[in-house]
Order: sequence, then structure tokens, then C-alpha cells
Amino acid sequence: MTWLAFAAATIAAAGLAQAGAGWLAARRFAAAAPPPAGPRPPVTVLKPLHGDEPMLEQALASFCAQDYPCFQLVCGVQDPADPAIAVVRRLRARFPHCDIALVIDRTQHGENRKIANLINMLPAAKYDLLVIGDSDVHAPPDYLACIADTLALPGAGLATTLYTGLPANPSLAARLGATGITHSFVAGALLARALGRQDCLGATMALRRETLVAVGGLGALVNHLADDNVLGRLVRARGLDVRLAAAVCATTVPEAGLGALFRHELRWARTIQALVPAGYAASAIQHPLAWAALAVLLSGGAGWTLTGFMVCWAGRALAARGLDARLALAESGLATPAPVWLLPLRDLLSMAVVAASYAGDRVEWRGQVLRTALDKPEQGAISVAAPQPAGAFAISGGPTT
Repeated sequence: MTWLAFAAATIAAAGLAQAGAGWLAARRFAAAAPPPAGPRPPVTVLKPLHGDEPMLEQALASFCAQDYPCFQLVCGVQDPADPAIAVVRRLRARFPHCDIALVIDRTQHGENRKIANLINMLPAAKYDLLVIGDSDVHAPPDYLACIADTLALPGAGLATTLYTGLPANPSLAARLGATGITHSFVAGALLARALGRQDCLGATMALRRETLVAVGGLGALVNHLADDNVLGRLVRARGLDVRLAAAVCATTVPEAGLGALFRHELRWARTIQALVPAGYAASAIQHPLAWAALAVLLSGGAGWTLTGFMVCWAGRALAARGLDARLALAESGLATPAPVWLLPLRDLLSMAVVAASYAGDRVEWRGQVLRTALDKPEQGAISVAAPQPAGAFAISGGPTT
């Protein structure tokens, strides 16, 4: 048992070192010079919606308030009775000068309902610089400007952004979910990019229409759960880069109960496990407090493991608060400071999710039960239509044709 405790403590030390490396990666990201300001081509932002999610109006309003000269917001739903429609109508009243189109179309093109919704919405897009943003994304005012500057870089084919977690309520679950995104995911994503990976982070996927056409259109993604990963791979296969824009967004963490949070994180975990099984297994070291707690348990509470746990907790807290400071998250209002006292529980929950991810391949997503298998036969790609007049799609009532 002593040797097992020593092994767990060694993994905890490696995880603590990784947390420190993530903080250094955040420091480099914050200190990097932004791309030179370039042209500001008109942009269409595509927002697939499903239900009146917590903080939905606040998230969408952040896109209506962009500091950008010309942009269009296209919102889409598949159900004429979707309560998100009322949110879009309120936004039109709040931002009368904002070009907001609403598409309502039941057509289901494949298993991924988000992509099917986007396929229905795309003909309403006026402009050729397309930004696909999740419904729960809260964007800073310079979001579109940062994306335009990033896509203007030589060789850039796809732009994506980091995102933090923004709790929608004061519950324990929401706070745990938010710190998991902000203080584990962000550091891990930055460290992966520092090591040469070019992952597409699905909260923001921005590219030119011609690039989307070249990779097979949205139809190439419609039968994949991990559409962001597939799009990134298709873009890189054409010799183009997936670039990380300087803007840092936030995503709403809506869960009020631990059960709902667990199921949400299990979907993420099983999806990643299916994509990169070896890397996913190795990523278990990024929860050092869970390994340090295991060392305490295996040693029967030996003093050296208790000391190691406290050192690990202090190091994890310093790295998390350091990331907050480097990315100026508190000042942006798009994240909450690292909850130091919750970090052990956060790491233990993360390890429970890792363990559960190996118990099956089914995930729950917006009322659907899907499997993470990625070897389904491809469907014919749906072509990307040329821009259409907005009046044909910016509707107030029934479904589009």
C-alpha cells in the first residue's frame, strides 16, 4: 500500500506541475502581441438555439452589442413553439438597429441537431465571413474584431476562442462546473496549443464561406457528435491553420444540481475519449488533488501524504488564481474567481467523471441519447448556398420555406 500511495503521490506531483505549466501558457497567451488590426469585412454570426436556456438573452445581447461596423445575427430554431423565439423578439426590440434574422425550420438533415439547425439557417447568411457560436456564449465587445484579425493572418482557415465558465446561479453545481471550465479546461487548452495542437474549440468556429465549401459544407459534420473536432481536422487537411483568437468568451453553466452537472460533463468526457483515447487517459493526471487524496487513503493517513495534499492544494490554488489574474477574468465580468475551498471537490468530481466515461458510449444531449462512435458512413455533403436576401428569412411568425 505504501508503494501504491507513493505512485499516487507521484501522479499528483505531475498534475501539479501540469497546472503550473498551464499557468505559464496563460501568461504567454496574455502577453502575446495581438494580430495587426486589418480590414473589417461584414460578418454573419450563426446562433443555433434550443429552448429558453438560463441567461440566453444576456448571452445573445452580448453579440448584439459588438463593437464592429457591420454584422448580422442569424438565430435558428427547429420548433415553431420554441420559447427561444420570444427571446429573439425581445432582442429585436432592445436592439432595433441590429440586423437580426430568425429562421424556423423543422428539417432534420442528420443525427446532430445543432448542425441540422445550422444547415437550415445558412441560406439566411448575408455575408461570407461566418461565425458559428453556441447559444450560451457571452462575448466581449471586441470578439468579432479579434476573429476578423485572426482570420486575416496568412494561412488561417479557422478561428476559435478560449471560453471560461459563467455560473447561472449560486448553486454548488454551477460553481463547480464553472471552475472546471475556467481553471482546468482553459489551462489545458492553452498548454495543448503550446505543445503544437490546433484544436477547434466548439463554442466559436469562424471561417470564410469558401473554406466551408471546400471542406464539404456543414453536411460533412451532420452525423458527428464532435462537429468541432471534425471541422478542425477538415480545415487542417487542406493545409490551413486553426488559429486561437485573442478574445476570451464565457459559456453559461446552467446546472443547479450535481446530477445534471455530472451528466453534462460525462457527455464531454465520452466524446473526448472516443476522439483521442490515449490522450484522454493521460489527461487524468490534471486532477492532482484527487491523486493526492488517494495517496492519503492508501497510506492510512501518513503524515507525508497529508503534507503532500496540502502542498498540492496550495499549488493548485495559486495556479488557478494566477490564471485569473493573467487573463483579467474578474475584470471582464465573464468569469468568477477560482473557489479555492472547492478545488478538492472539483478534482474528485472530475475523476469520478473519468471513471464513469469508461462504462459506456452513450451520452445525453438536449433530450437526445447519442453514441460517441465516429465511424458512421458519411452522408452527401450539403452545399453552401450563396447569400440570400435577409427579408426572405427574417420572420416574425411561421416557419420558413
